Order: sequence, then structure tokens, then C-alpha cells
Amino acid sequence: MGRGLVDPVQTAAPEGEKADPVMEAIKPLQAEWARIKYQITDEDRQLNAIHKLEEQAAVITGAYPDRAEPKIWEGIILSTDAGIVKGISALGKVKKAKELFETSLKQDPRALDGSAHTSLGSLYYQVPGWPIAFGDDEEAEKHLKIALQLNPDGVDPNFFYGDFLLEDDREDEAKRYLNHALEAADRPDRPLADAGRRQEIRARLAQLR
Repeated sequence: MGRGLVDPVQTAAPEGEKADPVMEAIKPLQAEWARIKYQITDEDRQLNAIHKLEEQAAVITGAYPDRAEPKIWEGIILSTDAGIVKGISALGKVKKAKELFETSLKQDPRALDGSAHTSLGSLYYQVPGWPIAFGDDEEAEKHLKIALQLNPDGVDPNFFYGDFLLEDDREDEAKRYLNHALEAADRPDRPLADAGRRQEIRARLAQLR
């Protein structure tokens, strides 16, 4: 199943403006997600940590039912859990993540620079198709292209679309998007996530040489 899913862009409040409490609530989720994904190598420890993070994310989603951003992050965390577990037993969490992304799109499709489209697109190409699950390459490409329209220079939409193209044996296109992902601007408050993502990008590019 998945290799661990998208990590949306974190935007800080402009100087002089009061910080958004929802975004402030999400920051610890983002930091812990990056630590679990990129620094913990033992699978049992990863799973224990991600399960605790799922509980925290669900609380934040429940506290802000009218906001899309917590749903996106809860979905990302569930998807990452599924990527660690792999196999049929992970499908329940993948389906829950899909529901969260779809609900968030109804609320605000532009939230977190369109990260729900990136996340949903990555699910569609990484999970099995019918009758096991809902995998669908056409749906994957549709959502990933929308994500790129909303965030054309973002590291995540470019990485996941490049990865999709690589799996689809469209190597020239894949190289272009992966290189663009590698050139994405640093996120000052996300150094661990950026470093981990760039390792993944370089690994994909190495497959193209």
C-alpha cells in the first residue's frame, strides 16, 4: 500500500495578525508526524506513536468541525499508519482517510494550498483497485492535477504527481515534476519534513538514471 502520504504546506500568520487557532492546533500534529515518518525506524515504535497521534488529531477535528484543515491532517495521519501496516488490515484506515479528505474538499477545497486534492490523489494511485479497494489512476491524476493548479510550486503536489507518473512508466514527465519538487522553497517551520521529503524525491530520481 502507500509509502506514507502527503505533508501539506504550513503557512504562518502575517506579522501583526493574530494566529489562527486551528493552524496553531495543527502545528504539533505536523511536527510529530514528521518525527514519526522520518526519524523513527522501528515499526512497532512507529505504530505506537502514530496511534497516539491519530487520537490527538481526532480530538482537534472534533473541536473544529467546520474547518477543513484538521480533517486533512487526520486523514494524512491515518494514511501514514496504513502505509506502515500495509495489506488488507490497513484498508479501514485508508477508507476513513478518504472520507475525511472528501469532506474537507466540500468545506474548503483550497485549504492548506489544496492539500486534500494531493492527499486524495495519492491515495487513489497507491491503494488497490476494485474489488479490494478504491484505487483508480484516472481519479488519482485528476486530483493531483487540481492540486498542481492550486499550488504549482509546492513540494508535495509535484512530488506525488511525479511519483504517480513514475509508477505509470511516464518517465520523462516524472523527471520534470520530481526535479521541480526538489527545487521547491524551504518551509522555515518544517525543516524535518522538508529534509525527509527531499530524500524521497532523490530516491525516485535515482530510479530514472
